[in-house]
Amino acid sequence: MAAVAAKLSKERAVAEGLGSNGKPVKYLNQDYKALRDQCLQAGTLFKDEEFPACPSALGYRELGPYSPKTQGVIWKRPTELCTNPKFIVGGATRTDICQGELGDCWLLAAIASLTLDQEILDRVVPKDQSFQKDYAGIFHFQFWQFGEWVDVVVDDRLPTKNGVLVFVHSEEGNEFWSALLEKAYAKLNGSYEALTGGSTIEGFEDFTGGISESYELRKAPPNLYQIIRKALNAGSLLGCSIDITGAAETEQITREKLVKGHAYSLTGAEEVNYHRRPEKLVRIRNPWGEVEWTGAWSDNAPEWNYIDPKQKQALDEQSNDGEFWMAFSDFKSQFTRLEICNLSPDTLTSKEVHKWGLTLFSGNWIRGSTAGGCQNYPGHQVNSS
Repeated sequence: MAAVAAKLSKERAVAEGLGSNGKPVKYLNQDYKALRDQCLQAGTLFKDEEFPACPSALGYRELGPYSPKTQGVIWKRPTELCTNPKFIVGGATRTDICQGELGDCWLLAAIASLTLDQEILDRVVPKDQSFQKDYAGIFHFQFWQFGEWVDVVVDDRLPTKNGVLVFVHSEEGNEFWSALLEKAYAKLNGSYEALTGGSTIEGFEDFTGGISESYELRKAPPNLYQIIRKALNAGSLLGCSIDITGAAETEQITREKLVKGHAYSLTGAEEVNYHRRPEKLVRIRNPWGEVEWTGAWSDNAPEWNYIDPKQKQALDEQSNDGEFWMAFSDFKSQFTRLEICNLSPDTLTSKEVHKWGLTLFSGNWIRGSTAGGCQNYPGHQVNSS
């Protein structure tokens, strides 16, 4: 009887919105607001007993307690690392995600794409978190897991060596949202080391609840560029990578400065008039924040001298360090795989744009395409079209 009662209680809670982004499940039953208020009342900073600042949080093998890589690690709060820490400085951007000593470029590529859509970012990184107002050493983030949104709480003790963050960090030395997001995702997966190696699609889906598709670029459809443009316009998240044939090729840098076995974000696509013909370009970001393509259409390539200066200036303004343009033809020949996470019911090969519509049915919001048909798809909170 107890099991039946528990099941009915869970079904009732789900019917009332539990597991939605507006009412996420509290991971490990930790209530962010209640824990923060307790700390504020007691005048103490939060210490997360569920993911303590100790060797087990780092890892189990290469980042295990006796590994040389973890020797000298000291957990410090941002308030101990700089005089004026900020959660976000000037808005969360792609340049806030610089890879540290962890092989989670796949995750960082997904986070970089996340920053291109403020609405999606606000779901994962809740607003009103600060090192100034109501600061209690506690932060929280939301992820899509097994059909529901979960709210993950962390304290702000971060692993450092010689006063510098060991893992992800921002170009802004006093900005910490990306480091804390990485820590929350590590907690969700058991440790930082658990994030080593993965697929960008995994991050895309965990940040959005979206539906992903993958393209082998050697077998790309003839309209792939239109698919990319449509995906970017629809707010989809895009990642790309170069496959390796063996472990020895991991993070091997090619002659033109592309990294094998490494995850990149695809963040833009534009056409320019080059020698009186259209040239298709794509913009790629390396989460390392450095090591950029040096071939055609790279930062100082001669091709830029033959397009309209105003268009060149506009494209320059769209690009940041660690980010580069390349010809779409080079992209298809140099990269192996393209991954797209769709946040709407579109098939990207169709010229029509579809949006999720919401209908209340038997106490549940049923999400259906405006093109017809219905399906239960609770991953997003969107407006009916």
